[in-house]
Amino acid sequence: MFWNKKKFYLEVTSKEIRTIIESLFMLRNKLIEEGKYTDAVDEMLVKLAG
Repeated sequence: MFWNKKKFYLEVTSKEIRTIIESLFMLRNKLIEEGKYTDAVDEMLVKLAG
């Protein structure tokens, strides 16, 4: 299947970034508890850190 990749840019405050990162860590921990892969969440955390 061919995907049309579009990039979207969001303007967020530092408080919103902190909330997003905290939410991703909570999701990551839940996935680990369930024995599921965390690759997508890990990628997002790396992108937010950079």
